[in-house]
Amino acid sequence: MSRDDPAHALFAETGLPWSHPLAGGLSRFGRRVKQGDRRHPWVLDTGLMAVVALMFCLPDLVDDDHGRRRGFDNSFIHLPWPATVALQAGLVLPLLWRRRRPTLAFALIAAVFFVQAGLGVWLRADVALLISLYSLVLHGQLRRLPAACAVTLAALGLFALRLPSQVPVLDALFVLFSTITAAVALGLVVRIRRAQLAVLRDRAARLEIERDQRSRLAAAAERTRVAREMHDIIGHNLSVIITLADGGAYATDLAPERGKQALLLIGDTGRQALGELRRMLGVLRVQTAAPDAPELSPQPGVADLDVLCSRIRAAGPQVVYRTGGEPAALDRGVQLTVYRIVQEALTNALKHAGHDTRIELAVEVEELKVRIDCHDTGPGDTATGPVPGHGEGHGLAGMRERAALYDGTVSAGPAPGGGWTVRAVLDTTPLTGTTGGAA
Repeated sequence: MSRDDPAHALFAETGLPWSHPLAGGLSRFGRRVKQGDRRHPWVLDTGLMAVVALMFCLPDLVDDDHGRRRGFDNSFIHLPWPATVALQAGLVLPLLWRRRRPTLAFALIAAVFFVQAGLGVWLRADVALLISLYSLVLHGQLRRLPAACAVTLAALGLFALRLPSQVPVLDALFVLFSTITAAVALGLVVRIRRAQLAVLRDRAARLEIERDQRSRLAAAAERTRVAREMHDIIGHNLSVIITLADGGAYATDLAPERGKQALLLIGDTGRQALGELRRMLGVLRVQTAAPDAPELSPQPGVADLDVLCSRIRAAGPQVVYRTGGEPAALDRGVQLTVYRIVQEALTNALKHAGHDTRIELAVEVEELKVRIDCHDTGPGDTATGPVPGHGEGHGLAGMRERAALYDGTVSAGPAPGGGWTVRAVLDTTPLTGTTGGAA
């Protein structure tokens, strides 16, 4: 556990023993052992077998008087060293398969133990039976655990029955049963701990995947929102500029002052578009605002519809704008949605109906509903006819997306008496757990 690890900081703050440097060193050592075991899985088992041989097998070979010093000379026999080595090999060598084939390793060691008990021999290497039981609990199938415990208890019971008479059998059985319980409990604890860590790792991996997915979805939603805003800003202002440029070019020969006026309006519209683009790009830059950074203006609302209608009038169409209710009291998110829908509707009317049309715009607030009605009289020059696909495309899709944020609808189509009509209805009913703003 490194000092930069958040878990290390948490343990250090709470004063838990895991924050001790010795615990950190042991943790790092354990990780290195696990990494080495993954690369060379036989090394750890071979090392364990070597340790058992040195600690428990070698003393039986060099200490011939061990049994007599212990007082076991009348209870156990002593075999020649070749037979002792053979029994020790039968007890220790199966430990090589204690993790890969734990049931087989336990069965082999138990069989050797029974042979040894039948011969009346006691060896220190008998500890291999408890090691194999621990390995079976940790790596084997738990449904075989009761049988393994019964076999171990029977094997150690034979050993207890051959103890000297001065050692009570019940006391010996209690001690042996305690060792069996300790081996099984240790194996279960380690197994449960590993299962918990595996679940935590899997959960952390799934949470990371979900976090990445949420980030991608948020990025996609933000790209959609930015694309919609850019379409509203650029599409509207470019439509006004194009209409003013066409009108100015037509009026240059007949009324030069009108051409100059059109150029001035084009400049004003371009500067406004540039200001909105700068504001949009400023919002997208996620950084600390510098002291000399440009001040960002708020998003447009219902109060800005008068200015919007003035820009459309400057391009030629007659715009009649009226309101009902109290649209200025709407939430800022609803006002932005209303503004963008009206902006798109006026832009489409200017683009497809031309500069000689008449546009009637109405924004009415009735209880929890906002109604938008935009109707144009159609092209001033009937010879040109309506433009195919009038009102369709990305603009109408954007209006419907914005209206859907407030459970609203948008309809667009030709009017019975001519021209084109766009109607939108927004529901401003507050929703529990949601914000009223629309991005």
